[in-house]
Amino acid sequence: MSTITTKDGTEIFYKDWGTGQPIVFHHGWPLSADDWDAQMMFFLAKGYRVIAHDRRGHGRSTQTSTGNDMDTYAADVAELVTALGLRDAIHVGHSTGGGEVARYVAQHGKGRVAKAALISAITPVMLKSDKNPDGLPIEVFDGFRSALVANRAQFYLDVASGPFYGFNRPGAKISQGSITNWWRQGMMGGAKAHYDCIKVFSETDQTEDLKKIDVPVLVMHSEDDQIVPFAAAGPLAVKLLKHGTLKVYQGFPHGMPTTNADVINADLLAFIKA
Repeated sequence: MSTITTKDGTEIFYKDWGTGQPIVFHHGWPLSADDWDAQMMFFLAKGYRVIAHDRRGHGRSTQTSTGNDMDTYAADVAELVTALGLRDAIHVGHSTGGGEVARYVAQHGKGRVAKAALISAITPVMLKSDKNPDGLPIEVFDGFRSALVANRAQFYLDVASGPFYGFNRPGAKISQGSITNWWRQGMMGGAKAHYDCIKVFSETDQTEDLKKIDVPVLVMHSEDDQIVPFAAAGPLAVKLLKHGTLKVYQGFPHGMPTTNADVINADLLAFIKA
């Protein structure tokens, strides 16, 4: 396995395939680098160097009990980028990974990042407040925490088979393989790190991160996203970006890089080449 060891002794697993301009993929909660299979294979065939890592506490990386916060996630990425000598990279983040991309590019990406893409991302902030009336109430995230502690395996199965891929929608084409693969990835990670990450993806306000980013950013979000509500995410994020473009999808689920990989890959490629 390919790993780096961070300053605090955490082992971060990563995949690094091919040559050419690097594209770095950042996965969502509670998944792993494996969630990017459809994108890694597509862009590898197009002549890009494709890289994806397992966030600390997730997948094959160390099941950390500490450092499960957005600053540390971004610092881990910075260490990986330095170790691999990446320049002129495109960073693509899905869901929580979108937040990780925003924090990394804002704090560590100067001179190393060419472009970024935020897919179904948690940015700018998910939690409902007076300033963010379209967000989700804290009770939703408290429910996630309770379900994780009570029966993580069943909770993950319920998420994967329902709202994540939109398989709870009438007429949805259900993929048992996608459900099983989501569950497999989730159960590989650590319960403590996953529990901590719920606070990270729900309460981290990334307004200032988005304002600092000075490279082109494609924001991709579906109006039917059942995990990260559209109104409180994509349109608000793009307003904060200096060079942001919003691509809106109709009827796609939160996990659209898997269910609609052909469309997402084509749109990402067009953005990268533009």
